[in-house]
Formats: sequence, C-alpha cells, structure tokens
Amino acid sequence: MNAPMPQRTTPAARAVARSQAFEKALSAAMEGATAFGAFARGRYSTDASIYQIMPTGVAYPKSADDIAAALQIAAEHGVPVIARGGGTSQNGQPIGRGLILDMSRHFNDLMDYDPAARTVTVRPGMVLNTLNDRLRQDGLFFPVEPSTASRCTIGGMCGNNSSGARSLRFGKTVDNVLAMEGLLHDGDTFRLDAAPWSENASPRMREIMSSLTALADTHRDRIEEIFPKVQRRVGGYNLDELLPAQPNLSRLLVGSEGTLAVSTAITLKLSQLPKHRVMGVCHFPDFRSAMETTQHLVALGPVAVELVDNNVLVMGADIPAFVRTIGDITKGTPNCLLLCEFAGDDLDALKMDLKRLEQCMADHGHPDAVVEVVEPHRQKAVWGVREACLNIMMSMKSEGKPVSFIEDCAVPLEHLADYTDGITDLFTRHGTRGTWYAHASVGCLHVRPILNMKTEEGAKTMRAIAEEAAELVRKYKGSFSGEHGDGISRSEYVEPMFGSELTRAFETVKDSFDPENRLNPGKIVRPLRMDDRDLMRFKPGYKTSLPAEPALDWSDWGGFGGAVEMCNNNGTCRKLSGGTMCPSYRATRDEQHLTRGRANTLRLAISGQLGEDAFTSTEMKETLDLCVSCKGCKRDCPTGVDMARMKIEVLHHYHKRHGLPLREKLIAHMPRYAALASRFAPLVNLRDKVPFIAKLSEQWLGFSAKRTLPQWRKPWAEDRAPANLRDVKGDGRDIVLFGDTFNRYFESENLEAAERVLLKAGYRLHRVVVEGSSRPMCCGRTYLASGQTDEARAELRRTLGALKPFVEAGARVVGLEPSCMFTFRDEMTALLPGSETGFMAGKALIFEELLAEDIAAGTLVMPVGDAGGQVVHVHGHCHQKAFGAMGAVETVLRGVPGLDVRMIESSCCGMSGAFGYAAENYEVSMKMGEAALLPAVREAAPDALIVADGTSCRHQIHDGAAREAIHVARVLDRYLQ
Repeated sequence: MNAPMPQRTTPAARAVARSQAFEKALSAAMEGATAFGAFARGRYSTDASIYQIMPTGVAYPKSADDIAAALQIAAEHGVPVIARGGGTSQNGQPIGRGLILDMSRHFNDLMDYDPAARTVTVRPGMVLNTLNDRLRQDGLFFPVEPSTASRCTIGGMCGNNSSGARSLRFGKTVDNVLAMEGLLHDGDTFRLDAAPWSENASPRMREIMSSLTALADTHRDRIEEIFPKVQRRVGGYNLDELLPAQPNLSRLLVGSEGTLAVSTAITLKLSQLPKHRVMGVCHFPDFRSAMETTQHLVALGPVAVELVDNNVLVMGADIPAFVRTIGDITKGTPNCLLLCEFAGDDLDALKMDLKRLEQCMADHGHPDAVVEVVEPHRQKAVWGVREACLNIMMSMKSEGKPVSFIEDCAVPLEHLADYTDGITDLFTRHGTRGTWYAHASVGCLHVRPILNMKTEEGAKTMRAIAEEAAELVRKYKGSFSGEHGDGISRSEYVEPMFGSELTRAFETVKDSFDPENRLNPGKIVRPLRMDDRDLMRFKPGYKTSLPAEPALDWSDWGGFGGAVEMCNNNGTCRKLSGGTMCPSYRATRDEQHLTRGRANTLRLAISGQLGEDAFTSTEMKETLDLCVSCKGCKRDCPTGVDMARMKIEVLHHYHKRHGLPLREKLIAHMPRYAALASRFAPLVNLRDKVPFIAKLSEQWLGFSAKRTLPQWRKPWAEDRAPANLRDVKGDGRDIVLFGDTFNRYFESENLEAAERVLLKAGYRLHRVVVEGSSRPMCCGRTYLASGQTDEARAELRRTLGALKPFVEAGARVVGLEPSCMFTFRDEMTALLPGSETGFMAGKALIFEELLAEDIAAGTLVMPVGDAGGQVVHVHGHCHQKAFGAMGAVETVLRGVPGLDVRMIESSCCGMSGAFGYAAENYEVSMKMGEAALLPAVREAAPDALIVADGTSCRHQIHDGAAREAIHVARVLDRYLQ
C-alpha cells in the first residue's frame, strides 16, 4: 500500500504559521499583552508622516524583563523590533515590518527623582507634560519642550533628539541627558553615562565603546569639518559626542531612532523654572523682512523667537479655538509674526526687554510693530496657536496637503532670508507653495510644500524638491535634519550631507551595536527609499468607498473618505490633561480607543486594507464602542476630525447589517414612549428599589446593576395654550422653550425654573406643538446615538415643520439639554439639506447663550439679587465645550453679584448619554469621571452648589460623588428678584 503523499504548503501558509508561532511564544513570555490582529496592527502602521508599513505584531511591555523577552524571541524568529513612544514622529521612525513595542501604555514610570541635584530618571514611555506637571511642584522642569509636549514620550524625544521652541536657551535633548540604561538587540543590558566606560560597563559594552571612541578619534578632522556648525543638527549618529576627553557615552544613543538599542531608563538634567515670562509679538509686512530681522532679535537674548506665518493667521481666523487669540495679538493685518519670549526671575527687567525689543524693531524699519503679552493666560493662548501651527495648516480640505520631508532644515541666521527665498523659488518652479512656521531663533524653519501624495506625480515632485533643497542646505552650510530626525524621509540624504567617509563610519556604529540589523532597520544607514509609494499611506491604487450610500452628508469634507483622512496622526488626542479629548484614551491608554486609532482603522477599512466587510464588522464596532461622542475631537483636534459624526455613519451601516439590540431600541425610541412610561412612574421606578430587578435588567438588557436609572416623573406641564403666530412680535423677546425628553420627563424642575427666569427677564414664551399630534417635539438625538439616521431625520422634519413659522416670524428656540440643542446646529445639517434647515441658522440656542447674547447686545438686564458669597462649582457638558458655549455659562453666572464661580477643569464626565449605563462600560465610565470631575466635586464644600447642564453629567455626579448637581436655570431662579 502506498504511503500518503506529503501535503505541500504555500509560502503564504508558511508565513501565517511562522507568525502564529511567534505570537504564541511572545505571549507566553511577556507579562504585557500582545496584538497580532489586522485591526490592531493597522493602528500601528503609521505615525505623523506620509508613510504606512504594516507591522508583524504589537507588544505592550510592562517591565524591562518584558522587553528583554521580546527582543530574544524576536531574534529567534527573525523579526525586527521597533520601539515606539507616542507615534508622533513625522518621518516614519517608529513604523516598519517588525514587532512594535508600545512603551507608552505601561512602561512610563518615574523611577528616581532628586530635586536638590536637579535630576530625574524615568521610563521611556513617560509623557513630557506628565513629567513636567510633577516637576513644577518643585519649581523645576525638563526644558526641552517640543510642540507635541502633551503626548510625546521621553524615549521618543531621545530617539529623535528633540528640541522645541526654547532650544536657544536650553539646547536639544542630547544636551540634557545624563545617563541611559537599556538593552542591546539580543537583550543584554547596559548603562552609559559620563563616567569612564571602563568603570561601569559590561565587557561587551566596553568593547563596543572602546572601538567607537577610537572610530570617532580616527575621523576627528572630518567630523569637525563636515558636521554642520548650527545648533540644530540631528542627522546621522552623534559621533561628535565621543570626541571630548571624557565624553558622556549615553549621548551617542540620543538621536539614534531606536536603531542601536532599546532604552529602559533615562536620567535627565532638570532646569529651574523661570518665575516670569513675557512675550513680544512682532508684526511684519512681508516674510523676508521677518527673516532678515530675526538675527537682530536673537541678539537681544530671548529664550525663543518663533514664526507664525500668513497661512496660520488666515486659516486660524476660521478656527473657533483660535479666533479670539489671533485677534488679541494682532493689530492691523500683518503678513506674519515673530513671537519673541524673554524669561527670568525679575519681571521689571523682562518688561525692559520688551522695550528694547520695540526699539530694535523700530531701528530696523518696523515702528509700533510689537504687541506686548505679559499676562500668563494670554501667553498660554498664544503658545496654543503656535503649537497648533502644523495642524492648522494640515486642516486644508483638499487632496493636496502640506507634506513633511524637508521641514526642519536649519541654516545659520545670516543666511536665513536667502535660504527661505531659495526654498520659495524652488516650490514655485515645481508648481506648488509652502507653509512656514517655528524656530526662527535657531534658523530651523518648518516648511512643507503642498503636494497630492495620492498621485505618482506627487511622489516624483517630492523627490525633486528634496534633492534640490539638500543642495541649498549644503550651499549655506546648514543641517538637512534639524529637529525631527532622519526616519524614512531623510535617511537617504545622510550620505549626501555627511559624505561617504562619515556614512561608512555611521554604518560601523550601527554594526557595532546591532550586527544583525534587528533594530528599526532602514533608518539612518542603509535606508529605505523616501519616495517608494509602497511604503506610503496612499499606496498606488488607493481609493475609498462605503458599502452603501452614506447616511449623512459629507460633501463639506469631500466625502466620508475625505473626513477620515483629515486625521494626520499628529496625536493631539493622546494628551492626558486639558481640553476634552480623548476621554476613552485617558481611561484606557489604548490606541484603539483614541480618535487617531479610530480614524486610522476607518481609513484602512474603507480602502479595503482590512479585508472584505471590515467597515461593518464587529471589530470596527468594537473600535468605536468607547467613543462617547463627546465632540471633543471636533474642537480640540486642530484638523477638526469629527469622530462622533463618523460613529453615527458607522453604526447606521453596522445595524443595517446586524440588526439593533433591544437595549438600543429602548433608548432610541424613548421620546415616543416617554409619555406612557411617565404615567406608570411608580411601577417603572421599582427597578432601583428592588435589587433583583436591577440585576435582571443587567442580565436581560445590559443596564448596569451598579447604576441607578433616571427616575420617571410627572412630565413638565406647559400651562400656556398653544402658540398663535400672530402673537410673535419679532422684537427679540419671543422664545420657544424646547422641552427635551430628559428634562421633560425626569427633571421637570429645570424647565419650570427656566420658565420663571425667562418670564421675569421679560421674554414672551410660546408653546409650539406639532399639529395633529399629542407627542412633544424631539430633536432625534436618541436615534442618532445608535445610528438610526432615518428615524432621526423623521423626528427633525416633524419638529422643524412645527417651528418654522415661528422662527421665520422672529422667535428663537431655546433649550436646556446641550446635546439636544446642538443637534439643531450640527447633525441636523448633515441629515437634511440646507433648503429645509437654513431658517434655523443662529436661532437654536442653549439657555445661557440666549441670556449672554442679549446681555452683550444691551437688550437684557437680569434682575438678580446678591448671592452673598455662595460658591458654585461648574462642570461643562462636552458639547458646550466643543461648540465654545462655556463662555456664555460663565458670563451668566458671573453676572450674579456675590456668586463665587469656580470652573471645574475636566474632560467628559463619563456618563455621556446612555454610555455609562451599559454594564460593559461601567468601569471605564467611572474612570473617566474619576480623572478630574468626581474628585473635584468631593473636594467641594458641603454648602457649595454643583452646577452641570447635562442630564447625564448630573447623574454621574449623583452616582459617583453622592452630590446633587443642578442646572444653571435653577441657580438663576434662586437669585432672581
């Protein structure tokens, strides 16, 4: 009998088997988690560059032992390893075909801190702002502050040799690193510092450093001749740091982009925080005059001189978060600005510096061209605009975007004007233009030509510009990589800039540390091609499509794909404090639950890179499950990525395919059965009074038994007869008070208080009803929460039909629940054409907006009495923050004499509509609340008032802090005379 023939396996099958074996071995060896699915790997295939390379897998080390295990197992399986911090690099440094080590999730501790010695040792995943928030308590800081400080990690800063706006005073990262511990490619440990390498290094490291110090000495003449004589030089390896008689050997690793070793502990030199800072905003009529004047401003001894160009001034004026600041710091219509900062401990001396600055500007032909910014809060706002410069320019809604590849070349200041003219001429010859910003003080101006990288022509133009720009930099004896490292974009230009002799020396450095090329290959030496489109985000043949017609109107974005592609991966959503976004990331530290992670997943899915039906898959829904639709990204993201709206689109298609679960049906249809439920309030409310019913509701419906549900009540009763159109006088006093479902049926006292306030303030209230229906008007918000766009559209049409005659006659629509009222200003325009909704423009206001608007117009004087020092702590609803409405809340409350108003700095409360009631969301919901809001409420005095306009916010405060929160309307009602 013949033996069975052995089965042959295909190369693809063998590759899958190898990957599975690697995953199994890695997962068994590490305490931290691993991820090998296509969705997870896709989220780590990009950084803030134009590149995209799918990794083999992702690991989340919790310890140095985890990293050692990952390195050893990766070596056994022939898999390269790439260490990654915040993923904010702009040249493709932390991506590649290998194992990604995400250091940011767990490996981020502060290990040792000596304030007296001004030193600190941290894990590489520590975020810079998190570190500086701690150091600030002792009057110290780590002074290298790039614009990504809110999310970049110390390890990433060391990898790229980051700088920042104040490098004129404090230098680069390499100037502030004292020691580094780490692992070689095979897991061997080492420590490098300023001590003689023979004293504390392992035999292996002694051999490496002995050979490399000899190598540097051999090439001493060429290093001194060729290394650019500008402060901003981060290209190649730091062989110059080995030339001193007693070098700090750790500085060779700074700027090595993870190609030599993986750091596990980094010791930093700290600086004293200056007691005061002042800023002079210098105005210029044209770009060249600003460049010519820069060297004279630097001679005055500032700590920073930063450029804000015309593109930012024009585009920033259309971004709500920056309009006020730009108006505050400009007079007239300057072409561009230079932000000149002075810092020190003597405020009077700093004010004299501003006078010298004004005189210097006048001496060089620019009299009366400085706006002084002395107040810290104003300076913070200005720096906010400066730090968002790149992302403001990236918010262009067009196929062409500013592209990073020559953006941080640095030249001596005396050549800055000629260099920038040369680059501008270069762009013109190639049919494009550039955007300029950043560090004029050190001749390192960030510039990005606008190119369409979805085309072959875009890639060819990029290559041509890069080669000509490199020639220009050489002409002026500058540095081609001045701040953001080499990565994929610029590693090809290491040899043209440093010559073949030093490039071979760089290769020797790489081979000494990593002879098998296991660590982040293709960067700095033996580079990948910078114009290889197969390595790019928009690969040849790239296109996007949805499985069916979109449910919402995306025409303003150039389609749904254009809206998704607005995410440029800058990572602002990773910030851990300030603003609103991204609350789910702050709770989980998981790239999946992040605006950037979601946008990347969506882009990969609609472009067919995650397999068939990925857009409506359970993996896609899981990616969006923890998005609380806070709208924080719409405001906080400098490119305006609106993930809340995208979630509606995804859920629409997902539920069309998979059906709508019972819990979601109950929530969505609430406005239609609310009147009936309120009639049986005692029976329905038994759920929270009988424990086993709460447990059953969790088992059957998924409502957490740890939560109380809103209590049904007798609904708000509008005593007025239905409105008569003839009663609308159109004099600004006519109001339709919109009673949303939540306040109407759960907290009617809020609507009753609003009625009293509005009537006492002299407004005329009109009760508008839907003709032929006993059911109140509804905005459709509950339907949108589960993607039921057809039902939401029907509700809006029904409501708009009733409102239209009154609004057109001059009435305004005012409501209490922010999420409902902003539906009329946001989702409504994406659901219905302008012909049906245009009449509502500017007419739908939340309660405080109405009052603040009329107070500012001088048509309203609130008849309020003195509050006698009553303290009020105010939490803002996410949508109020997203649409810039918190100013109105603060204005109205501060208008009450004797009311001590204190704003709570917090992100999302964590409840977010029905999100926090779901059993599967309870833990993360509470984490969001505990991040800032709930501790602040607990710290409030027992007799202080807690104010929150959102229904869900008030419920979270009740459940999480056992305090009653009230609507602003009830506060005003208390003090109205």
